[in-house]
Formats: sequence, C-alpha cells, structure tokens
Amino acid sequence: MKRTKIVATLGPASSNKEVLKQMILEGVNVCRLNFSHGSHEDHSAVIETIRELNDELGMNTAILADLQGPKIRTGVMKDNGVELVNGSTVTIVTEDIEGTAEKFSINYKQLPKDSSAGEFILLDDGKLKLEVISTTDTEIAAKVLHGGILSSKKGVNLPNTKISLPCLTEKDLVDLEFALTNNVDWVGLSFVRSARDIIELKHIIQTRKCKAKVVAKIEKPEAIDDIDDIIRASDALMVARGDLGVEIPYQNVPLIQKMLISKGRSHSKPVIVATQMMESMI
Repeated sequence: MKRTKIVATLGPASSNKEVLKQMILEGVNVCRLNFSHGSHEDHSAVIETIRELNDELGMNTAILADLQGPKIRTGVMKDNGVELVNGSTVTIVTEDIEGTAEKFSINYKQLPKDSSAGEFILLDDGKLKLEVISTTDTEIAAKVLHGGILSSKKGVNLPNTKISLPCLTEKDLVDLEFALTNNVDWVGLSFVRSARDIIELKHIIQTRKCKAKVVAKIEKPEAIDDIDDIIRASDALMVARGDLGVEIPYQNVPLIQKMLISKGRSHSKPVIVATQMMESMI
C-alpha cells in the first residue's frame, strides 16, 4: 500500500460519475469539496456519487469538506478595476462604497480597530502592497508600496496584524452542519491561528456525535508560532502554500513546509502539501 496519498479537489469538470470513476481508479484517495464554491445541492450530488463509486469499485475514497474560513475581501471597484499608484495614499473604509483609486471598502468591519501604523496590507494574493499610516474606528489611511490594478472582491492578507475574527464564520457553521449531516470523513479548517480554533471545531463535531477528523490548514504566521499545540490538537495538517506564500517571504515556504512535514511525522499525523505544486512545471 502506498504511503503517499492523492487529494483531489473536485469541481464542475470532475464531478460527473465517469470522470470521477477514472480519477479514483487512477489513484485518488481523498476527494476535497471546496465550500468556498458550489451549493449544498452540488456538494450533496458529488458525495452521493463518491459513495456509489466506493460501493461499485470496492474502494474507500474519503471525503474532505474544506470550510472557507474568515476570508477578508475588498468591495466592488469602479469600472471593475482601478489603478493604485506607487507612493499614493488610499483610504480603506468599512462602509459599502464603489471603490476608486483614492478610497475603497473591505468586508471586515473590525479591521481599522485591529490595525496599527506600520503594518502591511496585501491585496489580490500579494500583488499589491500597502502600509498602514494611521487608523480611526472606521477608516485606514495607507500608503501604496507596490501598486497595480485592484479589481472587485479581491482577497486581503494581513501578515502582521492580529485579527479578531472568529475561526468559524456564520457560513462555516452552516456548511459544517451540512458536512456532518452527510457524514464526511474529514473537515478542513481554514486560516487556523491557534490550537483553540481546532478545539472549538472538535467540540462541535463531538457534540453532534460525528466521527469526522480535523485537518488544520496552516496558512497564517500565527499558526507557525503555535504549531506544536496545533499539531497535538488536530488529526492532520495541510501546508497551504498559496496563502502561506503571501503571508510570509515566499523563499521561506519550502523550509516551513519541510519543518511541518517533519513535525507531523514525529506526531504520526498525516501532512497534506497543497497549492502551487506544479506552477513552475507548466
């Protein structure tokens, strides 16, 4: 039996029975359902198909429900994209507005209170970089260090800001209820910051008398600081290279990846290495 397993994220192109059957026959061990996309109806149909194929093929392909987590995004931008110029000053607000090169909104109302001068704000997977100049209760003034085009609904990363968002959002709790009702094998927790996040999720799972195991997704610097306790609390780790490479210097990602694999093995916990795996091989 091979010790290295394959986790495959399923999407519209890979969710029909024939394609999924071929994937399982070729060696897929875990099917990942990304709850950032798709409806519960879509996921329910895929879960049913996986279980039908397991019965048909005599396989035991596992199902991983990957929760979205507290993802911070920018609001709608004018003309669906504006240019932030190096050296300019921009205001970030918590009210819903149509964004311009001078002012745009974010969906996390507490960010101005969580932020401090000198901290960095990364936009669109790190393509744009801002530095906080000052804050009020509702606004952030920031200097553009690395400019570019900022489009609507782009991701926001905060590499050195301690955010006060809960680890499980309202959407996550609804998705978790669906996943547990469907008896998934694994639940992925995004943007883990401490072992407390894992313990909170496990408490909900145990309260529901479910047997799902928890994968701690390591994509925040705070998680690395608390990694030993996180490993002890979780059932498996995921090295989320994409988000991790935005939050920390990208040249450090391979070193942290090796460290996480080593620590996971020493605790007899599986480690999943995910995203940006073949980017340089295309």
